Amino acid sequence: MILTNANMYTRDFRFAPDSMIKIEGDRIQRILEGGQPLPECCKNGLPEEGTYDLKGLMVIPGLVDVHFHGSMGHDLMEGTEEALDAIAKYQASVGVTAICPATMTMGESDIVKACENVRDYPLKDDAAEVVGINMEGPFVSPNKVGAQNPEFVHAPDADFFRRCNKASGNKIKLLAISPEVEGAMDTIKELKDEVLCSIAHTTATYNIAKEAIANGACHVTHLYNAMPGLAHREPGPIAAASDAKWCEAEIICDGIHIHPAAVRCAFRLLGEERMILISDSMMAVGLQDGTYELGGQAVYVKDRRATLASGTIAGSATNLFDCMKIAHKLVGLPLETAVRCASYNPARSIKVLDNYGSIEPGKVASLLVVDRDLNLKGVLLRGKWLHKDF
Repeated sequence: MILTNANMYTRDFRFAPDSMIKIEGDRIQRILEGGQPLPECCKNGLPEEGTYDLKGLMVIPGLVDVHFHGSMGHDLMEGTEEALDAIAKYQASVGVTAICPATMTMGESDIVKACENVRDYPLKDDAAEVVGINMEGPFVSPNKVGAQNPEFVHAPDADFFRRCNKASGNKIKLLAISPEVEGAMDTIKELKDEVLCSIAHTTATYNIAKEAIANGACHVTHLYNAMPGLAHREPGPIAAASDAKWCEAEIICDGIHIHPAAVRCAFRLLGEERMILISDSMMAVGLQDGTYELGGQAVYVKDRRATLASGTIAGSATNLFDCMKIAHKLVGLPLETAVRCASYNPARSIKVLDNYGSIEPGKVASLLVVDRDLNLKGVLLRGKWLHKDF
């Protein structure tokens, strides 16, 4: 397959008009940026079959969501192939081609079941690849549970994590920990070489968060949400993450969780190279308003706003592709930045950059075709069109 006249998003985070992408099987075989001479094999013309003229449409990498819970009425914690089918197929259909879904604060047996399900889930032709698990809970602060179930909060425990990770086939990529909880610092130190520890659901002060980062927690779960805000005398985890140049942070850019001005502030504080767009979406995404479930608790969704009965925001009802659009159109981030933070940065964070996150020879040929208004015109999933409209 050959894609011609593409406005291709490059490895150095810019768009290159009049580019060509050659695909063999499920991999990108060669790319030519606009202005580069054609290889010998193409100088006498391109084959009609399998050649697609994109007529200037943009081509970006398939997106990578490292933090979301479900889709289409299903949740990772169901622990069934049917649930992962619904989740992975929906995500692929909206351009999220590699996924790292998140667990919830529930009992160990439930988390183990979800982990075993991911371990055993086969790669399917019309579904996103499940490249890992984000273990969000149960090592969270009882004072900042957010939409997590307080009944199942558990003290940080390295052996608990290892049992879950073994059940997953070592697929847990991220581990949420509240660093102020007793035993958390020791757990971070013990696990820092086994999993990426993330500051999450926390009441940590600046000094505690700074210590946690120094000990190896180099990631922050949904910046701003379920943590102290940035105040001039109590700067908290946000300032600690900003100060540590090796620390990265997720951010939910659905237009509901965080004011656009606060998103812009976060990007100025940490820089685009350290920011990761996530959806944190729950099972309502892809469906109509109604009553759903998250971590065993009822969630009420109206106009993309998902809340518990208490009014606490409970995940989002927006997929990552739409979060990327909001980041550009509503927040005002450059498109190049929004794409980077929804593809390259998350792939780098969970160590799947060898296959995903950018358009380069040798990587998986999961690509998105979009127009100037960021309408999704085509999804190429591992070298085959999942759908196209151009």
